[in-house]
Amino acid sequence: MTRPTAPTALALALLANGALVACSGSDAASAFPAWQNTQVNVVSRVSTGAGVAATTSMRPDGTLETVALDLASGKKLWAYPATMAGRLPGMGVQTPATVETGPGRAVVAAVDPTKPGKWNATLSVRDAKTGQQKWSRPVHSTFGPQRCGPYLCLSEHTALAQARMVVLDPQTGKMLWRLPGIAEVEWSDQNRVVVLRLAANPVLEAYELKSGKAQWQLPIEQALGEGIDLSGGWAFGATGDKLVGYVAPYTNQRSKKTSTFGLFSVRLSDGMVDWMRPSVVRVYPSGNPAYAPVVRPVDQQGQYGGFARLDGESGRVLGQITATQVPGSGWWLAFPPRMDKLGFLQHNTPSAAYDLASGQKAEVKGLKAWSFCVTDPQPLKLAGNVTPGFYSIAALCEFDLATGKRVAGADAPPSWFTGSQGGWRLWRDEKGALHAIKDEAATAPGMYG
Repeated sequence: MTRPTAPTALALALLANGALVACSGSDAASAFPAWQNTQVNVVSRVSTGAGVAATTSMRPDGTLETVALDLASGKKLWAYPATMAGRLPGMGVQTPATVETGPGRAVVAAVDPTKPGKWNATLSVRDAKTGQQKWSRPVHSTFGPQRCGPYLCLSEHTALAQARMVVLDPQTGKMLWRLPGIAEVEWSDQNRVVVLRLAANPVLEAYELKSGKAQWQLPIEQALGEGIDLSGGWAFGATGDKLVGYVAPYTNQRSKKTSTFGLFSVRLSDGMVDWMRPSVVRVYPSGNPAYAPVVRPVDQQGQYGGFARLDGESGRVLGQITATQVPGSGWWLAFPPRMDKLGFLQHNTPSAAYDLASGQKAEVKGLKAWSFCVTDPQPLKLAGNVTPGFYSIAALCEFDLATGKRVAGADAPPSWFTGSQGGWRLWRDEKGALHAIKDEAATAPGMYG
């Protein structure tokens, strides 16, 4: 799922979305298995499978590596050099794809450097626990591998006219079927996959995984209206039997026109639009679009309204804050673990907060909330021929809204940010270390999917 990994200061201050999922308090959290690994500098999301966590880490010399860690202990199992060949900076650093191949077994797929220069890379698929290479496939340019149910999906030749997506057997590399053009996996289960076809007129399409037989198709313009441009970014998340999508606005520098944007929900069974909220932006930090999104409406003159909390299932407004209640400037959004309040964090200064359900001003004494640790993120200094402009996955820190100061020794970030995979929640801290806690939270996507 493509999304801006380090939005500009203005975008960070304006955008929003989240999940009503409680995060364990410090007393309860201490009873859960947890670990941290400071040997890595995590710059991508983390994928898991068969008791292994895989991520992309940056070495001190600016090169990338694929790292696999034991999910139970955080111990590094293996690491191999990694690269990006043709991935767009706005998509963030690619995550290794972890695909389970049987009980207690999985493979990790990543893009390895082959030799110096552009367009010289290899898709390497390794045993998740031992790192032993099982098979490889030459890569010219790709957005990176993705898990699609029990298979592996890979965008190929993305910088060429003959771009395609291939569906591969994760154990042998055998191609099962292919799709012309560039496509990204947005959802899958054991039998189906839903992809976003990246084209001038983007389309969501569902396919039977084993055969590649098309099941339904939905042009994004049918959901939000004409004038879609994916250059601003997009994100998807599933809740129940629905796929909720967000398309961000993009202003063309020559025409000065802003593209169509907003949230919409699609039924996974038949591709029918369930609800839509055009002309709203999501805010950061945030949860996934599928979970209690908080949005900000924008009128035809480009003026921002207040904040509205939506129900991810129905798209209905559950609560809102009017534009007149929004402080003037210098604030950053902050949300408590349950995301029942919206805080306007002003660093080292008493800050304002509002109850999202009632819209009434909230008492900030004793109120703690999570916001970005860094408000001026810097692009990664990557070595080689990697296109500049990539940022690491952002980190959240806890603040006391009564004082605007950081909370020392804060607990794990809330699950609306981290998401949860098989009962484990994993996150990167501001120094790049990887943390994990097994608090048995329900499997759900976090801010980055």
